[in-house]
Amino acid sequence: SSCFQLPPVDPGPLPSPAAASTTWHGPDDDVYRAPPIDRSLLPTAPRAAREPNIDRSRLPKSPPYTAFLGNLPYDVTEDSIKDFFRGLNISAVRLPREPTNPERLKGFGYAEFEDIDSLFQALSLNEESLGNRRIRVDVADQAQDK
Repeated sequence: SSCFQLPPVDPGPLPSPAAASTTWHGPDDDVYRAPPIDRSLLPTAPRAAREPNIDRSRLPKSPPYTAFLGNLPYDVTEDSIKDFFRGLNISAVRLPREPTNPERLKGFGYAEFEDIDSLFQALSLNEESLGNRRIRVDVADQAQDK
């Protein structure tokens, strides 16, 4: 059957010849061309790559640009919060402690940012994992923060 010659094929990530002979024709033919999209894999895309779904009108018009942090692990430190928001202009972290037990954190805190864009980016990290918890990042209620 030398009446037509196929151009040389790049031997890239092709199935092994054994697999090729069984998948040469038949219903499995599509397997290598279009793997079905596994929907469960999609949410693992880095959140920073997506524009956060936040109404900018909720952001404060003037400093302080403070984010409320909820569901924090009890062993969290200010440094681990700063590391979590690395790349953003974070100016302060406040982690309230139990009045009766100063060693124990209340499980929430505040992060203050130098500019509104850092706050906006911080909000895109809502539901990201810190330690073993998915933490909540929201706009802090300015009134409570005085």
